[in-house]
Amino acid sequence: MAAKPQLTPEILVPRLGEYLMRQKHLSAADLKKALDYQQEQAAARRPLLLGEGLVELGLMERATLDQAITELILQLRKALQDANRNLERRVQERTAELQDALQRLSELNKMKANFVASISHELRTPLTHVKGYLELMVTGSLGAVTEEQKHALQVSQRAANRLENLIEDLILFSLASRGELSMQMESVDVCRLASQSLKSAKQKAEEKGVALHAVLGENLPHVRADVQKISWVLSQLLDNAIKFTPQGGRVVLAVKRESEILVGVSVTDTGIGIPADHLKEIFEPFHQLDGSPTRRYGGTGLGLALARQIIEAHGSMIEVKSIEGKGASFKFPLLVYGDTA
Repeated sequence: MAAKPQLTPEILVPRLGEYLMRQKHLSAADLKKALDYQQEQAAARRPLLLGEGLVELGLMERATLDQAITELILQLRKALQDANRNLERRVQERTAELQDALQRLSELNKMKANFVASISHELRTPLTHVKGYLELMVTGSLGAVTEEQKHALQVSQRAANRLENLIEDLILFSLASRGELSMQMESVDVCRLASQSLKSAKQKAEEKGVALHAVLGENLPHVRADVQKISWVLSQLLDNAIKFTPQGGRVVLAVKRESEILVGVSVTDTGIGIPADHLKEIFEPFHQLDGSPTRRYGGTGLGLALARQIIEAHGSMIEVKSIEGKGASFKFPLLVYGDTA
C-alpha cells in the first residue's frame, strides 16, 4: 500500500511553485529539479509534496518554506473573505430587487382587482335599468308588442342575464383577489345541491345535444360548505363540461363517499380534453387556451380560477385529469359536516 503524504499546511495552498518563483525564493531551474525529484519519489511509491522535496534537496530552508506557505494561506483567506463579502452584497441587492418587484406586483394586482370591482359595480346600475325596461316591454306594460318583437326582447333578456352573470363573476373575482371572499359554512346536502345544479344545466345540455347524467351515492352525510359558492362551482364545472363537449357527448356529475370524513364531488365529460402541457394554465385568471380573436369557445377565463379559489377556501383542492381528445375530469373532496379531523 502506497504511503500517504504527510499532513502539512502545504496541502491547503495551490500552485506553490509559481508563488515561490514570484517571491524570488526559487529559480525556474530549481523548481524543475524539485518537480522531477517529486515524480521520481512518486514512482518509488513515496508520495512527496513539493515543499518537502525542496527541503530534502536543500533548495530551500524549512523556515523560508513555512513563511511562504503562511503568507499564501493568508492571501487566500483574504481573497475568500472578499469574495464572501461581494457575494453577500450581491445576494442582499438581489433580494432587495426581488422584494421590490414582489411589492410592485402586489400593488398592480391590487389595482387590477380594485379596477375590476369598480367597473363591475358601475356596470350593475345601467344593466339593472336595461333589464327592468326589457321586462316591462316583454310583459306589455309599456304597450302591446308583436310576437316577433317579443321574441327579440326575450333574446335581449337572455343576453342581459348572461352579462349580469359575467359582472357577478368579476365582482367575486375582485373579492377573492383582495382576500375578501367570505365563507358562510353550514351543513349542506351536497346530493340535493348536485341535483339542483343538474336541473339548471339541463336546458343548455339539451340545446347542445349533450347527455347529462348523475351518479349520486345513497345516504351520504351532509358536508361543511358555503352552499351558494359550492353551487356556483358546480354550475361552473357543468357549464364548462357542456361547452367543451361536442354533440352526442356525455357529462357526468358524481357525488360519492370517499372516506369517513370526506365526500368526493366530480364532473367528467367526453369533450375535447386539455393538452397535458396546458393543465396548469387553465386555473390562471383571464386565461384562454385559445387566445385568438376567432376562438371557438367564449368566456372570460375566470371560471376555473374562481372555482379553485372557492374550493381552496373550503380547505380542499381541485384535481384535474384529462386526455386530449377524450375528455376531462374535475374532482374535489368536501369535509363531512361536524368532523374536525
